[in-house]
Amino acid sequence: MPYNNDNFRRIAEEFQLKRSRAEDEADNRRFKAEQMIPELREIHIRLASNGSEIFGAALSGGDIAAKIAQIKEQNDALRKRKTELLAAAGFPEDFTEPRYECAVCHDTGYHDSKMCRCFKEALVLAGIESSGLGKLVRTQSFDSFSTDYYTGDSKTAVTRYLKALRDFAEGFSDSTDTSWLLMGNTGLGKTHLSSAVAMTVIKRGFDVVYITAGSLFSVFERQRFGDGYSGDGTDKHFYDADLLIIDDLGTENVNQFTVSCLYNVINSRLVSGRSTIINTNLTREELRAKYADRITSRLFGEFIPLVFTGNDVRAQKLRK
Repeated sequence: MPYNNDNFRRIAEEFQLKRSRAEDEADNRRFKAEQMIPELREIHIRLASNGSEIFGAALSGGDIAAKIAQIKEQNDALRKRKTELLAAAGFPEDFTEPRYECAVCHDTGYHDSKMCRCFKEALVLAGIESSGLGKLVRTQSFDSFSTDYYTGDSKTAVTRYLKALRDFAEGFSDSTDTSWLLMGNTGLGKTHLSSAVAMTVIKRGFDVVYITAGSLFSVFERQRFGDGYSGDGTDKHFYDADLLIIDDLGTENVNQFTVSCLYNVINSRLVSGRSTIINTNLTREELRAKYADRITSRLFGEFIPLVFTGNDVRAQKLRK
Protein backbone atom coordinates (compact mmCIF):
# COMPACT_ATOMS: atom_id res chain seq x y z
CA MET A 1 0.00 0.00 0.00
CA PRO A 2 1.11 3.60 -0.49
CA TYR A 3 3.85 5.02 1.64
CA ASN A 4 4.86 1.71 3.14
CA ASN A 5 8.41 1.40 4.39
CA ASP A 6 9.56 -0.94 1.62
CA ASN A 7 8.39 1.44 -1.11
CA PHE A 8 9.95 4.41 0.67
CA ARG A 9 13.34 2.74 1.07
CA ARG A 10 13.36 1.45 -2.50
CA ILE A 11 12.51 4.81 -4.04
CA ALA A 12 14.96 6.68 -1.80
CA GLU A 13 17.69 4.30 -2.99
CA GLU A 14 16.63 4.83 -6.61
CA PHE A 15 16.88 8.60 -6.19
CA GLN A 16 20.30 8.31 -4.56
CA LEU A 17 21.52 6.10 -7.39
CA LYS A 18 20.26 8.33 -10.19
CA ARG A 19 21.71 11.42 -8.48
CA SER A 20 25.08 9.69 -8.14
CA ARG A 21 24.87 8.53 -11.74
CA ALA A 22 24.17 12.06 -12.97
CA GLU A 23 27.12 13.43 -11.00
CA ASP A 24 29.47 10.65 -12.15
CA GLU A 25 28.50 11.27 -15.76
CA ALA A 26 29.13 15.00 -15.26
CA ASP A 27 32.57 14.23 -13.82
CA ASN A 28 33.37 12.14 -16.88
CA ARG A 29 32.24 14.89 -19.23
CA ARG A 30 34.21 17.46 -17.24
CA PHE A 31 37.37 15.32 -17.46
CA LYS A 32 36.86 14.94 -21.21
CA ALA A 33 36.40 18.69 -21.68
CA GLU A 34 39.43 19.54 -19.51
CA GLN A 35 41.59 17.15 -21.53
CA MET A 36 40.61 18.99 -24.69
CA ILE A 37 40.63 22.50 -23.14
CA PRO A 38 43.42 22.88 -20.52
CA GLU A 39 42.23 26.38 -19.58
CA LEU A 40 38.93 24.87 -18.45
CA ARG A 41 40.62 23.02 -15.59
CA GLU A 42 42.06 26.28 -14.26
CA ILE A 43 38.62 27.88 -14.42
CA HIS A 44 37.07 25.01 -12.45
CA ILE A 45 39.80 25.27 -9.78
CA ARG A 46 39.30 29.03 -9.45
CA LEU A 47 35.52 28.72 -9.26
CA ALA A 48 35.84 26.11 -6.51
CA SER A 49 38.27 28.26 -4.51
CA ASN A 50 36.05 31.33 -4.82
CA GLY A 51 33.47 29.61 -2.65
CA SER A 52 35.99 29.51 0.19
CA GLU A 53 36.91 33.11 -0.47
CA ILE A 54 33.28 34.21 -0.03
CA PHE A 55 33.19 32.42 3.32
CA GLY A 56 36.48 34.06 4.33
CA ALA A 57 35.25 37.49 3.29
CA ALA A 58 32.20 37.10 5.50
CA LEU A 59 34.49 36.50 8.51
CA SER A 60 37.14 39.08 7.72
CA GLY A 61 35.24 42.22 8.66
CA GLY A 62 35.40 45.52 6.82
CA ASP A 63 33.24 46.11 3.79
CA ILE A 64 32.00 42.53 3.46
CA ALA A 65 29.37 43.36 0.83
CA ALA A 66 31.97 44.94 -1.46
CA LYS A 67 34.32 41.97 -1.09
CA ILE A 68 31.58 39.47 -1.85
CA ALA A 69 30.38 41.52 -4.82
CA GLN A 70 33.92 41.52 -6.22
CA ILE A 71 34.22 37.74 -5.87
CA LYS A 72 30.85 37.24 -7.54
CA GLU A 73 31.93 39.50 -10.39
CA GLN A 74 35.01 37.33 -10.85
CA ASN A 75 32.81 34.21 -10.84
CA ASP A 76 30.56 35.67 -13.52
CA ALA A 77 33.57 36.43 -15.69
CA LEU A 78 34.94 32.90 -15.21
CA ARG A 79 31.59 31.32 -16.07
CA LYS A 80 31.32 33.49 -19.18
CA ARG A 81 34.80 32.44 -20.28
CA LYS A 82 33.89 28.79 -19.59
CA THR A 83 30.82 29.06 -21.79
CA GLU A 84 32.90 30.59 -24.59
CA LEU A 85 35.49 27.81 -24.38
CA LEU A 86 32.87 25.06 -24.41
CA ALA A 87 31.05 26.63 -27.35
CA ALA A 88 34.29 26.99 -29.33
CA ALA A 89 34.94 23.26 -28.79
CA GLY A 90 31.42 22.35 -29.88
CA PHE A 91 30.05 21.52 -26.43
CA PRO A 92 26.72 22.76 -24.98
CA GLU A 93 26.83 25.29 -22.15
CA ASP A 94 25.84 22.71 -19.52
CA PHE A 95 28.20 20.01 -20.76
CA THR A 96 30.13 19.73 -17.48
CA GLU A 97 27.10 20.08 -15.19
CA PRO A 98 25.07 17.18 -13.74
CA ARG A 99 21.90 16.52 -15.70
CA TYR A 100 19.41 15.69 -13.01
CA GLU A 101 15.98 14.33 -13.86
CA CYS A 102 14.39 16.86 -11.51
CA ALA A 103 15.61 20.44 -11.81
CA VAL A 104 13.87 21.36 -8.54
CA CYS A 105 15.41 18.92 -6.05
CA HIS A 106 18.41 17.73 -8.12
CA ASP A 107 17.23 14.16 -7.56
CA THR A 108 17.54 14.37 -3.79
CA GLY A 109 13.78 13.92 -3.38
CA TYR A 110 13.52 17.01 -1.16
CA HIS A 111 13.32 20.77 -1.70
CA ASP A 112 13.22 23.44 1.00
CA SER A 113 13.08 20.68 3.64
CA LYS A 114 9.90 19.27 2.06
CA MET A 115 9.32 16.19 -0.06
CA CYS A 116 9.68 17.14 -3.69
CA ARG A 117 6.77 16.58 -6.03
CA CYS A 118 8.82 14.11 -8.10
CA PHE A 119 9.57 11.95 -5.07
CA LYS A 120 5.98 12.09 -3.90
CA GLU A 121 4.73 11.04 -7.32
CA ALA A 122 7.18 8.14 -7.48
CA LEU A 123 6.19 7.06 -3.99
CA VAL A 124 2.46 7.16 -4.62
CA LEU A 125 2.82 5.43 -7.99
CA ALA A 126 4.66 2.64 -6.23
CA GLY A 127 1.83 2.43 -3.75
CA ILE A 128 -0.80 2.28 -6.47
CA GLU A 129 1.06 -0.52 -8.22
CA SER A 130 1.40 -2.48 -4.99
CA SER A 131 -2.34 -2.08 -4.34
CA GLY A 132 -3.12 -4.76 -6.92
CA LEU A 133 -3.80 -2.65 -10.00
CA GLY A 134 -0.24 -3.07 -11.24
CA LYS A 135 1.18 -1.19 -14.18
CA LEU A 136 -2.19 -1.24 -15.92
CA VAL A 137 -3.04 1.91 -13.98
CA ARG A 138 -0.44 3.79 -16.01
CA THR A 139 -2.45 3.20 -19.20
CA GLN A 140 -5.87 4.06 -17.81
CA SER A 141 -6.00 7.76 -18.55
CA PHE A 142 -8.81 10.08 -19.52
CA ASP A 143 -7.44 10.23 -23.05
CA SER A 144 -7.50 6.44 -23.40
CA PHE A 145 -11.11 6.19 -22.21
CA SER A 146 -13.45 5.67 -25.18
CA THR A 147 -17.21 6.27 -25.20
CA ASP A 148 -17.54 4.32 -28.46
CA TYR A 149 -18.57 1.18 -26.56
CA TYR A 150 -21.71 2.86 -25.17
CA THR A 151 -24.97 3.69 -26.91
CA GLY A 152 -28.06 5.81 -26.29
CA ASP A 153 -28.64 7.03 -22.76
CA SER A 154 -25.63 5.04 -21.51
CA LYS A 155 -23.33 6.96 -23.83
CA THR A 156 -24.87 10.30 -22.87
CA ALA A 157 -24.39 9.51 -19.19
CA VAL A 158 -20.83 8.20 -19.42
CA THR A 159 -19.81 11.19 -21.56
CA ARG A 160 -21.07 13.43 -18.77
CA TYR A 161 -19.28 11.35 -16.14
CA LEU A 162 -16.03 11.53 -18.08
CA LYS A 163 -16.15 15.33 -18.16
CA ALA A 164 -17.20 15.64 -14.51
CA LEU A 165 -14.42 13.39 -13.22
CA ARG A 166 -11.83 14.97 -15.49
CA ASP A 167 -12.78 18.45 -14.29
CA PHE A 168 -12.63 17.19 -10.71
CA ALA A 169 -9.17 15.68 -11.15
CA GLU A 170 -7.64 18.51 -13.17
CA GLY A 171 -8.96 21.09 -10.72
CA PHE A 172 -8.06 19.13 -7.59
CA SER A 173 -6.65 21.34 -4.82
CA ASP A 174 -6.15 21.48 -1.07
CA SER A 175 -9.73 22.70 -0.70
CA THR A 176 -11.36 19.98 -2.82
CA ASP A 177 -13.82 17.98 -0.73
CA THR A 178 -16.13 16.40 -3.33
CA SER A 179 -16.75 12.65 -3.04
CA TRP A 180 -18.10 10.28 -5.69
CA LEU A 181 -19.97 6.97 -5.70
CA LEU A 182 -19.48 5.06 -8.98
CA MET A 183 -22.12 2.34 -9.36
CA GLY A 184 -22.86 -0.22 -12.06
CA ASN A 185 -22.09 -3.70 -13.33
CA THR A 186 -18.54 -4.87 -13.90
CA GLY A 187 -16.71 -3.84 -17.06
CA LEU A 188 -18.42 -0.48 -17.56
CA GLY A 189 -15.42 1.80 -16.96
CA LYS A 190 -15.62 2.60 -13.26
CA THR A 191 -12.09 1.39 -12.51
CA HIS A 192 -10.70 3.01 -15.66
CA LEU A 193 -12.11 6.43 -14.81
CA SER A 194 -11.17 6.27 -11.13
CA SER A 195 -7.64 5.21 -12.14
CA ALA A 196 -7.50 8.19 -14.51
CA VAL A 197 -8.55 10.45 -11.64
CA ALA A 198 -5.83 8.94 -9.44
CA MET A 199 -3.09 9.48 -12.02
CA THR A 200 -4.15 13.06 -12.74
CA VAL A 201 -4.36 14.00 -9.06
CA ILE A 202 -0.98 12.38 -8.39
CA LYS A 203 0.58 14.40 -11.18
CA ARG A 204 -0.76 17.52 -9.49
CA GLY A 205 1.35 16.57 -6.47
CA PHE A 206 -1.30 15.21 -4.12
CA ASP A 207 -1.39 12.02 -2.06
CA VAL A 208 -3.65 9.29 -3.42
CA VAL A 209 -4.51 5.89 -2.00
CA TYR A 210 -6.10 3.49 -4.49
CA ILE A 211 -7.04 0.20 -2.89
CA THR A 212 -9.63 -2.54 -3.22
CA ALA A 213 -12.18 -2.92 -0.46
CA GLY A 214 -10.86 -6.37 0.38
CA SER A 215 -7.29 -5.11 0.77
CA LEU A 216 -8.48 -2.14 2.79
CA PHE A 217 -10.20 -4.29 5.37
CA SER A 218 -7.31 -6.77 5.40
CA VAL A 219 -5.07 -3.92 6.59
CA PHE A 220 -7.49 -3.10 9.40
CA GLU A 221 -7.77 -6.76 10.36
CA ARG A 222 -3.98 -7.14 10.56
CA GLN A 223 -3.79 -3.98 12.59
CA ARG A 224 -6.47 -5.13 14.98
CA PHE A 225 -6.11 -8.91 15.15
CA GLY A 226 -2.70 -9.77 13.71
CA ASP A 227 -0.05 -11.55 15.74
CA GLY A 228 2.29 -9.10 17.38
CA TYR A 229 -0.01 -6.17 16.69
CA SER A 230 2.07 -3.03 17.04
CA GLY A 231 -0.44 -0.27 16.43
CA ASP A 232 2.05 1.32 14.03
CA GLY A 233 -0.59 3.41 12.28
CA THR A 234 -0.38 1.62 8.94
CA ASP A 235 -4.01 2.57 8.32
CA LYS A 236 -3.41 6.26 9.03
CA HIS A 237 -3.02 7.11 5.36
CA PHE A 238 -6.58 5.99 4.63
CA TYR A 239 -7.70 8.92 6.73
CA ASP A 240 -5.03 11.47 5.78
CA ALA A 241 -4.58 11.00 2.01
CA ASP A 242 -5.80 13.88 -0.13
CA LEU A 243 -7.82 11.39 -2.17
CA LEU A 244 -8.88 7.88 -1.20
CA ILE A 245 -10.26 5.56 -3.90
CA ILE A 246 -11.90 2.30 -2.73
CA ASP A 247 -12.49 -0.14 -5.58
CA ASP A 248 -14.96 -3.06 -5.61
CA LEU A 249 -16.88 -2.19 -2.46
CA GLY A 250 -19.22 -5.06 -1.73
CA THR A 251 -16.88 -7.88 -2.73
CA GLU A 252 -15.39 -8.07 0.76
CA ASN A 253 -16.67 -10.25 3.57
CA VAL A 254 -19.05 -7.93 5.41
CA ASN A 255 -19.25 -8.22 9.18
CA GLN A 256 -19.59 -5.94 12.15
CA PHE A 257 -15.88 -5.16 12.18
CA THR A 258 -15.59 -4.26 8.48
CA VAL A 259 -18.77 -2.15 8.64
CA SER A 260 -17.33 -0.26 11.60
CA CYS A 261 -14.04 0.33 9.78
CA LEU A 262 -15.81 1.51 6.63
CA TYR A 263 -17.97 3.92 8.61
CA ASN A 264 -14.96 5.34 10.46
CA VAL A 265 -13.04 5.94 7.22
CA ILE A 266 -15.96 7.49 5.34
CA ASN A 267 -17.17 9.62 8.22
CA SER A 268 -13.70 10.83 9.22
CA ARG A 269 -12.91 11.87 5.66
CA LEU A 270 -16.20 13.69 5.27
CA VAL A 271 -15.69 15.53 8.55
CA SER A 272 -12.14 16.53 7.60
CA GLY A 273 -13.18 17.62 4.10
CA ARG A 274 -11.14 15.03 2.18
CA SER A 275 -12.34 13.55 -1.08
CA THR A 276 -13.22 9.89 -1.51
CA ILE A 277 -14.22 7.83 -4.55
CA ILE A 278 -15.97 4.50 -4.06
CA ASN A 279 -16.58 1.99 -6.86
CA THR A 280 -19.17 -0.72 -6.44
CA ASN A 281 -21.06 -3.24 -8.56
CA LEU A 282 -23.96 -3.10 -6.11
CA THR A 283 -27.23 -1.25 -6.67
CA ARG A 284 -28.69 1.21 -4.18
CA GLU A 285 -30.96 -1.50 -2.83
CA GLU A 286 -28.11 -3.97 -2.47
CA LEU A 287 -25.97 -1.40 -0.69
CA ARG A 288 -28.81 -0.67 1.75
CA ALA A 289 -29.28 -4.37 2.41
CA LYS A 290 -25.56 -4.99 2.94
CA TYR A 291 -24.50 -1.99 5.02
CA ALA A 292 -25.82 -0.10 8.02
CA ASP A 293 -27.99 2.98 7.57
CA ARG A 294 -25.29 5.21 8.99
CA ILE A 295 -23.08 4.20 6.04
CA THR A 296 -25.67 4.30 3.24
CA SER A 297 -27.04 7.63 4.48
CA ARG A 298 -23.59 9.12 3.95
CA LEU A 299 -23.02 7.40 0.61
CA PHE A 300 -26.35 8.60 -0.80
CA GLY A 301 -26.41 11.93 1.01
CA GLU A 302 -22.80 13.15 0.80
CA PHE A 303 -21.39 11.41 -2.31
CA ILE A 304 -22.26 12.33 -5.90
CA PRO A 305 -23.69 9.15 -7.49
CA LEU A 306 -22.66 8.15 -11.03
CA VAL A 307 -24.64 5.15 -12.28
CA PHE A 308 -22.97 3.27 -15.17
CA THR A 309 -25.13 1.24 -17.56
CA GLY A 310 -24.63 -0.56 -20.85
CA ASN A 311 -22.85 -3.67 -22.07
CA ASP A 312 -19.59 -4.95 -20.60
CA VAL A 313 -16.86 -2.90 -22.33
CA ARG A 314 -14.12 -5.41 -21.55
CA ALA A 315 -16.15 -8.18 -23.17
CA GLN A 316 -16.73 -6.02 -26.26
CA LYS A 317 -13.01 -5.37 -26.57
CA LEU A 318 -12.22 -9.07 -26.33
CA ARG A 319 -14.62 -9.84 -29.18
CA LYS A 320 -12.85 -7.44 -31.53
